Amino acid sequence: MERFIVGIGDALWDCLPEGRKLGGAPANFAYYMTQFGYESLAVSAIGKDSLGAEIKAEFDRMGLKSILQINGHDTGTVAIDINENGIPTYDIRNNVAYDHLEFTPELKDIAVKCNVACFGSMTQRNPVSRMTIRRFIEAMPEDKEVYKVFDINLRQDFFSKEVISESLKLCNVFKLNDEELVIVKDMFGYAEVSDHDACMNIMKDWDLKFLILTCGVNGSHVFTVDEYSFMPTPKVEVADTVGAGDSFISAFMASVLGGKSVMRAHETAVNVSAYVCTQYGAMLKLPDEICVL
Repeated sequence: MERFIVGIGDALWDCLPEGRKLGGAPANFAYYMTQFGYESLAVSAIGKDSLGAEIKAEFDRMGLKSILQINGHDTGTVAIDINENGIPTYDIRNNVAYDHLEFTPELKDIAVKCNVACFGSMTQRNPVSRMTIRRFIEAMPEDKEVYKVFDINLRQDFFSKEVISESLKLCNVFKLNDEELVIVKDMFGYAEVSDHDACMNIMKDWDLKFLILTCGVNGSHVFTVDEYSFMPTPKVEVADTVGAGDSFISAFMASVLGGKSVMRAHETAVNVSAYVCTQYGAMLKLPDEICVL
């Protein structure tokens, strides 16, 4: 049976100081998975406008398959400022096309054949898209090798304890960064324990297969039920960090699907995300040598 890898949620334009670039964490995930040789789909919604048409045209040009619903809302955009260390701040438009993603028979047909799906919190700010994501994840098979990836991506005030709790119940892979961990620890009563112990508690309390914690220049951590991996962050000249986390989780999941060990998957993810940090924009063509599993 044909299996799909899906990034479901926002597809949008990142408006960076150097110009407009394609983005959206789930779409980034799907694009990077495609470069590792996996049949992948970006699932989102766009407006009946030129920005939406350009997203579709860009996906086609890049060889990224997609299901892009078209509705009467504007295509999503994000204004991004980059500081001197390459760290972004975001100004995200609300009530845009991807906030109104609907669960259609087409999406159900994809979900029942999906073995990896990646979703985040931002698209769940609207109840329409939140329910669509929930129904999609719930329709996925319950096989051992099916991965439901919650890449939390907290942005502005577009999240709540309810959304995060529901998403943790849906997922079996959880990715977050060190700043997001502070928020999650405070929300769920882990504030008094160390970051390491908090991650172990989250693994246990939410019955996860993997928890991935990225800490910028301070390295990254991968937790499983019976393994732990830490790797330092390579020293590179940072252009910006937009999309680095998306490339990290994509490279890690591609490696896991390819049968690699946790440590080897972690190493691949670190190297891929380090490369992405040296370039501008979120959706990059990776060099062939770092896509070898």
